[in-house]
Amino acid sequence: MGLLDSVLGGVMGAMQGQGQSGGGADLVRAVIGMLGNDGAHGGLEGLVRQFTQGGLGDVVQSWISSGQNLPVSADQLQGVLGDERIGAMAQQLGLNPGDLAGQLSQVLPQVVDQLTPQGQMPQGGLGNVADLLGQLMRR
Repeated sequence: MGLLDSVLGGVMGAMQGQGQSGGGADLVRAVIGMLGNDGAHGGLEGLVRQFTQGGLGDVVQSWISSGQNLPVSADQLQGVLGDERIGAMAQQLGLNPGDLAGQLSQVLPQVVDQLTPQGQMPQGGLGNVADLLGQLMRR
């Protein structure tokens, strides 16, 4: 089983556990779009910067490190990412912003963790979105 399958399986399980369905693959693609160097908000480095500025630097660093991932709530994510960004992603995925934030709170830590298996942020970022999707499919 590849890494993409593993991440998608975890996403689907989390969504079903919350009584939500569908859209797991699209959600993972949207998250990867956030993390790629060619993303609109600076990729993983930009995400780390936003979390740090929002007082949640230790949370995002736990996802990158090799230790246990700290949880993040939907409200915390909305505070860090902003209503406009959450709203745009929700519209793109056909979800309401609250549902998207809840799903992101489960998916984002898993994806960041899987894309940083060495326990540190790679110099130069994670690469562009196409590279990330290829990397996930090979694992």
